[in-house]
Amino acid sequence: MQAGELLQGMLRWTRAWRLPLRGLGPYSLSFSRVPVAPSSSGRSGAEPRSVLLSYKLLDGEATRPALVFLHGLFGSKTNFNSIAKALAQQTGRRVLTVDARNHGDSPHNPDMSYEAMSQDLQDLLPQLGLVPCVLIGHSMGGKTAMLLALQRPELVERLIAVDISPVETTSSSNFASYMAAMRAVDIPDEMPRSSARKLADEQLSTVIQDMAERQFLLTNLVEVDGRLVWRVNLEALAQHVDKILAFPPRQESYPGPTLFLLGGNSQYVRPSHHVEIRRLFPRAQMHTVPNAGHWIHADCPQDFVAAIRGFLA
Repeated sequence: MQAGELLQGMLRWTRAWRLPLRGLGPYSLSFSRVPVAPSSSGRSGAEPRSVLLSYKLLDGEATRPALVFLHGLFGSKTNFNSIAKALAQQTGRRVLTVDARNHGDSPHNPDMSYEAMSQDLQDLLPQLGLVPCVLIGHSMGGKTAMLLALQRPELVERLIAVDISPVETTSSSNFASYMAAMRAVDIPDEMPRSSARKLADEQLSTVIQDMAERQFLLTNLVEVDGRLVWRVNLEALAQHVDKILAFPPRQESYPGPTLFLLGGNSQYVRPSHHVEIRRLFPRAQMHTVPNAGHWIHADCPQDFVAAIRGFLA
């Protein structure tokens, strides 16, 4: 997996410097460098403790399964804004977009395992009356969606995994160094916003040469109470990056309809993954979108929507 490909695709779906601040207020910001909201205390035990996720729900017919979108690493629920609106209008269904823990406006927590991210949704979706749902996850969100379907198949009417498989993602990316560079950004408290962002960009440029990649990462830098803070939990992401690239070993299979939606120009899902896909998802269909990379919904949004609607028919 190449970090540059991923981040450049993400950039198409972000609006630099215009970020929501909801959910950041309660966190202490007393750090010498650009702070990250401190993590909640962890809890030992077999079942991870869930957090209250930030979400946006578009209304629709309550009698039909809702569409639930899960974003990827460094992303947020806003990645699917246009797609969600289009599908709500075209299908008449409820559409939910969610910020994963340690992303967007959702709380920070030291546990960034797929088991914890699945537990968050196991708690949220029934509370919202959205089960069983059509679960659609991209990249990291796709792995969360697959695990949830395997653990609790009664909550998932059907599943769509977007350009990801239930196999470890082989990576030559620089995600770990990117996270270290973000954590090292040091901005004086009283510096004006425009100057502060320029300084942060300059500091990141010593490690991240590509300007588009830096601009995407800097969309996670938000102002709270006059200070710039990272809204992603860099400490938790850095500690769990190996787990994020992996997939928890499972024995059970998911019996429901499943679509693996692949980018024709992407190498994330390889032919060698198909055996494990068929083992865990025996009703899996494969659909490739030509001329799309890893971020299919950014590269070919109309084809992406059409593929989802076709799978729902």
